[in-house]
Amino acid sequence: MSIFTKIINGEIPSYKIAENDHFFAFLDINPNAKGHTLVVPKKEENKLFDLSKEEYLSLMDFSYKVAKAIEKAIPCKRVGMSVIGLEVPHVHVHLIPLQGMEDIQFQKKVSLSKEELITIAKKISDCFE
Repeated sequence: MSIFTKIINGEIPSYKIAENDHFFAFLDINPNAKGHTLVVPKKEENKLFDLSKEEYLSLMDFSYKVAKAIEKAIPCKRVGMSVIGLEVPHVHVHLIPLQGMEDIQFQKKVSLSKEELITIAKKISDCFE
């Protein structure tokens, strides 16, 4: 069982943004930028392209809605998307508010307090449609 499945199941706390029957979005606790969000399928699958075409398209649709909420809630030039997936064997989409290219490079991290994470999660969640 992956750490993301434990988060989905509520065994590990998270800063939830949104969820539906198939997907779960939550703040990355080691973010590249303020508002860095992970979107994961509830079905544990290791590789993005092992998802069925329908599951893949549904993941992208849900990620689109989360990205639109991030754009409304977090001042940024755009929301970048990255799917790397080597660190956790569970498909996950990184949605990262970008001010510059360095925000998507996974080299610098932003330190946020628990209170800041709670506030950011609520702000994005409130913009989710």
